[in-house]
Order: sequence, then structure tokens, then C-alpha cells
Amino acid sequence: MGTVYVGVDIGGTKVMAAAVSASGQVGPIARRTTPGRRVEVTLVEDALTEAVFEAADGRPVAGVGIAAAGFVDALGERVMFAPHLPWRNDPTRSRLEARWQTRVVLDNDANCAARAEVALGAARGVADVLMVTMGTGIGGAVILGGTLLRGRNGMAGEFGHMQVVPDGHGCECGGTGCWEQYSSGNALVRYARSRMLHASYAGTTLLEELTGGDPAALTGPMVTAAAERGDHLALQAYEEIGEWLGVGLANLVAAFDPELLVIGGGVSAAGDLLLGPARTALEQSLVGAGHRVVPPVVRAHFGPEAGVVGAAALARSAG
Repeated sequence: MGTVYVGVDIGGTKVMAAAVSASGQVGPIARRTTPGRRVEVTLVEDALTEAVFEAADGRPVAGVGIAAAGFVDALGERVMFAPHLPWRNDPTRSRLEARWQTRVVLDNDANCAARAEVALGAARGVADVLMVTMGTGIGGAVILGGTLLRGRNGMAGEFGHMQVVPDGHGCECGGTGCWEQYSSGNALVRYARSRMLHASYAGTTLLEELTGGDPAALTGPMVTAAAERGDHLALQAYEEIGEWLGVGLANLVAAFDPELLVIGGGVSAAGDLLLGPARTALEQSLVGAGHRVVPPVVRAHFGPEAGVVGAAALARSAG
């Protein structure tokens, strides 16, 4: 029985783990629910452990790569801060290595996703790329001249916590008006849920059927399913977060002038429902758009699994 390398992507709502081949072929996905940010760290790591060994399916694990939705230090040893998880200056790598008795490597989830897309996916052969991952919140990665930019503290690319609306919505990071509060899975659900409460939408949206008439039961996949069936409220929700995505991308393009913009994370599964409005807003918001090449906005080749692929590749290269 051969050994396997397992990639794990842990976000604000879920854990995904899979054995990944050297060519990027992803095995069956093991999923767990993330316990949240107001729990003991051990509960989060219990969920990780279950997912890793389910993905390994009894095979020896040669290494595990962790793609964490948080600020990972420059040495890849600690999660310094995670807005949606309980890690705070936490020696995550060494503790998991001791628990699993195998090599563990650690990086930010968007960095891992970018590695996968540049090596094997939508950004293959492109030197200057910005990766934006949209899930519970927003993550990001910067690749310039073929090199991943990690910054002095290892925390470059935290685009989701750029303030776009002063005194705007409160954010899990402790700030207000962060970009991810207007363009993310959480933002999608909040927008649709708030409109469901308006009397003018009563009896007019599939979301009522999908939630049994209870807006509190609404989830992101429900909004996506309704939008794919042409539901006007669900489409409006995607239009809203797509426009905010394009506005944020325009700011990033002005700062970095990349050749390509790659959108990953769970929300990217909606494809052009999200990316269509984003492309339009990017062109409308980007300074000098008529006098420059506006970079294409494409969905990650590996979709929501990009972090898993990149994390496993990082573990393989470290082994």
C-alpha cells in the first residue's frame, strides 16, 4: 500500500481534506463542519484529524499540508490570527505534527490555492497573478514575477480586511466595513436573507420554498441553486456581491497591475453568476480602463478544491 500526501483546507464553516497525486488529481473529499471561532482549539483539530484520516483511507500518510484561513507566520509554524477560527498565535504545525506523527506544513489558504493554480491550473505559465478566494470571507495571494509575495510577517494578501466602507458592517476580525462583509459567502446570504424579510418579496422567490419560509435557514448553496433556476432575488444577491467583487478587484489591479485575476473558494462555484457582474464592475471602476489591458477574471481551475491541491503540493515538496 503506497503512501499518500493529504491536503487540508480549513475555512470558517468547513474542513475539506483529500489525498492528492503529484499531477493534482484529487481523491475523494472528506468533509467536516468547522466548529467555529468561539470553541477550544482541540475541537477544531479533532475535525481536522477525522478528515485527514478519512481521506487517507487506511494508507500511510507521508505528509499533510494545511491551508488555513488565517494569518500564518513567515516560517509557516503558527496561525497568528484567524478571523473565523480560534487560533491566536498558535503553534499549529508542531502540535499537529506530534498528534499525527507525520510531516505537516502550514500556509495561508489563498497562498495554497495560488500555488495550485500557477503550477497546474488556470494561471499556469502566468508570472503576475492575483488570487482571490471567496468563501465565508475573502482571502488573497499575490504572485509577481513568478514569486509568491508573503511579506515581512508572512501575511501579505489579506485583501478581505481592506476597509471599503468606513463605519460599515462589523467584521469577525474586529474591524468595520471590510471588503469581505460585502463580497463573500456571508455577504451573499445576508443580502438574500434581508430581502426575504421585505413584504414585497413575499410569495415571489424560490428561496421561500427552499427554506420552508424561514429566512434564518438560508444557506449559500440555496442561493446558488435558486439563482441557477433564474430566481430574481437570488440573482440580485449575486449581482450585489459580484459588483462589490469587481470594485475590490479594481483597487487591487490599480495597486499590482497583474496579468490575470483568478477567483477561487466555495462561492466561485457559481461561475458567471458571480464573475459576470464582477467583470463589468471592474471595467467601470478601474482607473484608466480605456487606456490599459484589463486583466481577465477567471474561475480557479480547481474551484473550491484549489486550497487542498496546493496544500498537498506544498507537503510533497517539503517531504
